[in-house]
Amino acid sequence: MKLMQFKVMTFDVVGTLIDFESGVLNAVRALGGEKAAKATDDEIFEPYKRGRDKFYGRSSFAMKDVYLSLANEVGLRNDNATAEAFQLAVLRWPAFADSIEALARLRKNFRLVAMTNADRTAFSAYSDTLGNPFHDSVTCDETGCAKPNPQFFAFNKGRQTAFGFKQSEILHVAQSQYHDIGVASELGYTTCWIERRQGQQGFGGTPEPKAVTKPDFHFSSLKQLADAVDAELAGTVATATAA
Repeated sequence: MKLMQFKVMTFDVVGTLIDFESGVLNAVRALGGEKAAKATDDEIFEPYKRGRDKFYGRSSFAMKDVYLSLANEVGLRNDNATAEAFQLAVLRWPAFADSIEALARLRKNFRLVAMTNADRTAFSAYSDTLGNPFHDSVTCDETGCAKPNPQFFAFNKGRQTAFGFKQSEILHVAQSQYHDIGVASELGYTTCWIERRQGQQGFGGTPEPKAVTKPDFHFSSLKQLADAVDAELAGTVATATAA
């Protein structure tokens, strides 16, 4: 199987392109007080995930409640001003160091489509952070649901079909086994796992899947994916020159 056989790359955004784990950790430690500054990653991520489960609404509004849930559970600063500051910080989560350059390279050869559980407001902020690389985008506002719900994928499949692309021409690229790789594989998509936490224990700020699904392609960074595409292209050029 070759990467260049695909015409569309669909991307999970938060966790794959946007480093939400660093964003969460930095904001909690900066805002939550002395106890937060000393907390381990897991001491922050576990109550964060429980809070997100309780407050699963639009990310541009619900994250202040997620923070208050975390703060009340762990005993951190829990006033409304701190929660509002955490909410604002969510819109400023950083891109991974390789995301912008790799997406710019991939855009030269593929239609890039964002498939994100973020709402349209939050996605607009993330897209701007990434340099607005996408040809198309689908958020939870349009689908009315969030991944791993198969209806999210069904919505995008219909949308891309309207633009003339078949499911077999789509490569789904994501970090989350729970939200993306498992369900996409079950639905018959070719998948590319960007294992951002390779070499680290646990699943960090992402829910743990029931099982780890073997993807069709597997890289630890987006740069590696872009490099693999470039290597295929170089091989094609070399073959054509030799012929």
